Amino acid sequence: MDEERTRLEEERLHVQARLASLRDEYGAVVAASKDTNADDEHDPEGATIAFERSQIGALVEQARRHLGEIDAAVGRLDDGSYGVCEGCGGSIGEGRLEARPVARTCIGCAE
Repeated sequence: MDEERTRLEEERLHVQARLASLRDEYGAVVAASKDTNADDEHDPEGATIAFERSQIGALVEQARRHLGEIDAAVGRLDDGSYGVCEGCGGSIGEGRLEARPVARTCIGCAE
């Protein structure tokens, strides 16, 4: 179980770093929009600032959800149910857990 816990903690650190980067990027987009009076909604050259904020916001939310999945996986480690499929009760499989440490189901049930 120490290997699984280490894997989950590494995943947490990776997601936290990604979340910090996204928050910085979001702040930069907001700051850039305050420093200009350009009409970005009608700029034919690219995405609007509102679109960029929305896109980054969605990625932030996705990272937050993933952190919640990691917390839930740690909880399963603590209660002894980590690696047990929530669908069929069988083993999730080491390969799947290596690829997706937060997996709740085996490959068969995931399909």
